[in-house]
Amino acid sequence: MHAEELLRRRGHRIAAEADEVRRLLTRGARVSVCGDGLRTAPGVRDAFRTLYREYTPASLSSHRELRVGECRACPPRGGMLQVGQGSEGSDMTGRNGRTVRDLRRANRTAVLQRLYFDGPLSRFELGPATGLSSGSISNVVADLVADGLVEEAGSVDSDGGRPRTLLRVAPGSGHMIGVDVGETRVRIELFDLTLTELARTERPLEQRRYEVDGIVGHVRDGVAEVLATAGVAAEQLLGVGIGVPGIVEHTPERGAVVHGQTIGWDAVPVEALLREGALLPESVPYFIDNGAKTLGQAEMWFGGGRGAHSAVVVLFGSGVGACLVTPEVEHGRAVEWGHLTVRVRGRRCRCGALGCLEAYAGAEALLERWREQGGRPPEDVDEETALTAMLAAAYPPAGPDDGGSSEDGGSGDDGEAAGAGRTADPLALAVLEETAEYLGAGLSDLINLFQPERILIGGWAGLQLGARFLPAVRRHATAYALRHPAQRVTVELGRLGPDAVTVGAAILPLADFFGRGGRRPEPAPTGPAPAWRTVLEERAPR
Repeated sequence: MHAEELLRRRGHRIAAEADEVRRLLTRGARVSVCGDGLRTAPGVRDAFRTLYREYTPASLSSHRELRVGECRACPPRGGMLQVGQGSEGSDMTGRNGRTVRDLRRANRTAVLQRLYFDGPLSRFELGPATGLSSGSISNVVADLVADGLVEEAGSVDSDGGRPRTLLRVAPGSGHMIGVDVGETRVRIELFDLTLTELARTERPLEQRRYEVDGIVGHVRDGVAEVLATAGVAAEQLLGVGIGVPGIVEHTPERGAVVHGQTIGWDAVPVEALLREGALLPESVPYFIDNGAKTLGQAEMWFGGGRGAHSAVVVLFGSGVGACLVTPEVEHGRAVEWGHLTVRVRGRRCRCGALGCLEAYAGAEALLERWREQGGRPPEDVDEETALTAMLAAAYPPAGPDDGGSSEDGGSGDDGEAAGAGRTADPLALAVLEETAEYLGAGLSDLINLFQPERILIGGWAGLQLGARFLPAVRRHATAYALRHPAQRVTVELGRLGPDAVTVGAAILPLADFFGRGGRRPEPAPTGPAPAWRTVLEERAPR
């Protein structure tokens, strides 16, 4: 339906006939349409935006804006829709607070994201995918190509015309580093702009030692190593993303400050400590956040969370944590789910409190409870190896009588023959089954509180327990949750494997880069601020 017809049917007065509106738009003039209830009438604003896009010359489309404001000639509920023209570089601001510069940045972001997730695409395909006019697409693509962010990637036949050139994000136009400060190691990986891994290194944490100086040293050394391995200059980095255990507070004075109670970190200024080493130039930002959030970021971009409007991504390692993603918190928010109380006066948690979920469901707690029940976890090995041994004890390989056989059809080697005759360790099995119930009960709280579409379980321990563990967790989550939200949620394993936290950490600077329209942060001004800025800051309300 035409915009003018939509308005006429709703009883609105048209400021000009349809042909006159189109003529004025084509000339770049400002057009006002006013009437009772215009600001709240469904579809009216979108209809005129469509009219604006269709009849605005391509040469003007990137320099203009659409504004909605009050119309003084109309009754109190009246409104005015304006199509105005700004000048190149103008910071003209409408009632919604957006400037022409904001619109250009949003257009660049839209094109970059569509090429990143759905590319390669032609200019013709980018229009419907982004909602931008063909003129805007041409202007934005020309800018991105000039900046080296977009490149040609072949061509496809069109319907009778010239072949259409395909475009893609240029992989070498930027690099990111992702760091996972985990329970057993610090993992550092270097990626290009398309998140192709270029180099990696790991620094084991001996005896689970979390000395601040040691962790900071591992990160510094690892960053230097991966840059040297790939031959990438530090100035090419868009940023370094770091996933850490604990609550991350972002402060203007000291940057990211980590409150990691379970690892003995009390208000540790990690970002400031990393800056002291002067390994990276000031132009390269650090993005430090909770490891559960970086895991959630990765799963929502590339894993099991794609397409979901709301999800909870669970990080199941030595401890447990979660990341909540909703339409209101689209970039995700880490929640200290592991320190939800599940048993009054229960086991003491690593954080010092009693009865936390983490005291029953984390890998560290699993092994401790098995030992307390009389089990014998292997000594002098890391948690991952010990958990593997526990799973083997609880679920021994099937013997010949159970239909098990070696892959080559023979009797298998001596180790397999010895293992085939073993029975399940009832102590390990009981601890695992109880853990599944605790996890299910904890998930039920997330289901009742947030009513997500999906719950994804990741982290090295969650993936190691795997599909064998999942049916019991689902069953208990459904039993403890309210029936309606439980029927609407799916509980699955994460899809990105053990590197998901590192990938998610690298996404933090990438997402910031896209949010800036593919531009690097402007350097902070050096020297005294202008006098007018000082006066404004002094007058600002406190």
